[in-house]
Amino acid sequence: MSASIELAFTSPSLRRATLDIVEAVHRAGGRALLVGGCVRDATRGLPVRDVDIEVFGLAPAALERALAHDVPLASVGRSFEVLKHRSLPIDIAVPRTHGQWDADADPREAASRRDFTVNAVAQDPRTGAVVDPFGGLDDLAAGVLRHTSERFDEDPLRVLRGMQLVARYELQAAPETLERCRRLRDALLPRERVGEEWRKLLLLGVRPSLGLEFLRACGWLARTPELEALIGCPQDPEWHPEGDVWIHTLHALDAFARRRLGDAREDWIVGLAVLCHDFGKPETTEAQEGRIVSRGHDQSGIPRTRSFLARLTAEEDLVEDVCALVGSHLAPMLLHEAKAGKTAIRRLARKVGRIDRLVRVAHADMAGRPPLPTDPFLAGEWLLERARELNVERAPPPRIVEGRHLIEMGFEPGSHFGPILAACYDAQLEGRFVDLEGGLRFARSQAEAMRWR
Repeated sequence: MSASIELAFTSPSLRRATLDIVEAVHRAGGRALLVGGCVRDATRGLPVRDVDIEVFGLAPAALERALAHDVPLASVGRSFEVLKHRSLPIDIAVPRTHGQWDADADPREAASRRDFTVNAVAQDPRTGAVVDPFGGLDDLAAGVLRHTSERFDEDPLRVLRGMQLVARYELQAAPETLERCRRLRDALLPRERVGEEWRKLLLLGVRPSLGLEFLRACGWLARTPELEALIGCPQDPEWHPEGDVWIHTLHALDAFARRRLGDAREDWIVGLAVLCHDFGKPETTEAQEGRIVSRGHDQSGIPRTRSFLARLTAEEDLVEDVCALVGSHLAPMLLHEAKAGKTAIRRLARKVGRIDRLVRVAHADMAGRPPLPTDPFLAGEWLLERARELNVERAPPPRIVEGRHLIEMGFEPGSHFGPILAACYDAQLEGRFVDLEGGLRFARSQAEAMRWR
C-alpha cells in the first residue's frame, strides 16, 4: 500500500452515491475498493467523472441485496454480474478468477487480471489507502505503459486500450509490453468496443500521434491498412516539409487535439475527419515535372474512409458526416484563393452540413506541416465570415420550396416532385429567388416545363 490519494469528484451527488455504496457493502460484511481509471486519474489531479467499484467478500446476489434498499440500480448489465447506478456513472462488480465470479478473491489477484499496471490501482475510500500491487503509480510517474501479468493476452482489445492510454498520458510502452502486443493473434473484436477506444484516443488524447506510433511499434497498423498505407507516401517538400503523409497525419491530429471544443459529438466527427483526410494520397500520389502531386486525393479518400469507419461504427449519419468533410477538406483554401461567391459557399454548406466543422479540419491539415506557420488561418477566417453572413456556418440553407407547397399549388404528388424540388433548391442556392413567392413562381415554371417535355 502507498499513501492516500485525494479524489475530486465532478459532483457532490457522484461523491455521495459512491460513499453510500461503500458503506452499504461494509455493513453487509464486504469490502469495496475504487479501482482503475478514477484512482489513476486522481494521481494526475484530474476530476473523477465515473467510478468503478470492486467488491470483495460478497457474492453477486448478496451484493445486490446489500444495495437494493439504498442504491437505485439499473437493470442493464446484470446479466454480466455488473451492477450499474440508475442515474450516475457508477459500476459495481465482484472480481472474477478462472472465469467465475469469486467473492473470495483478494485485491492482488483481481488486479492481476487488469490490462496495464496504471489501471491495476485501487483505493479503499473508508481509509484512503491505495492498493498498488504491481507498481502502477510508479509506472505512471515514470511515464511507462506496462502490462500487468500474463493474463494480458486474454483480450486483444487491450492493444487498443494501450493506444489511447499512451496518447492520453504521454506514456512510453515497455519493450516487453510491445512484444506481448505483437504476439497477440487477430480477433474479430466488436466494432462498438473498437470504436470506443478510438473515441478515447481522439477525444481525450493529449497527443494522439503517440497512440498511432504505439500501434505501429507493436505491428497493429496492418489491421488498419488505410493508415499503414500512409507510411512512406511522399509529399512535395515545399508544401510539406514535415515528411511523408504518415508524419503529416500525426502532426495534424496533435494540432486537432490542441483545439478541441469539448463537445464530444463535434470533436468525434472532426477528429475522425482529420485522421482520415489524406487516406486518398497513396493511390493518387505521383511525380510530375519534378513535383510530387496528389490530384483528386480528397475524393479518392472517401471509399477508404468508409472502409475504416465500418470497423468502428454502424452509425450511418456519422460516416456520411465524416466522408463529406474528407471529400471537401481542400475547399476552404480553394474557395479563398478563388474569392468564391455566395453560390459556391451555399453549395459547400449543402455538401458538408457544417462549414465550421470543415474549417476545423482544414486548420488541422494546415497545422500539420511544421515548421510552416499556421496562424492566422486566413482561408478559414475568410470562409467562416462569409458563411456567417449567409447564415450557413452551422447548417445548409433551409429549403424555401417544399413538397407541401407543390401540393398547395394543385400538383398531384408523385415521383416528379423530386426533380422539381431539386431544381428549386439549386436555384435558391444560386440566389435566383430569396423568398417563398419567388420560389413558387420558379417551381411553377419548372413544373410546366417538365410537363411539356
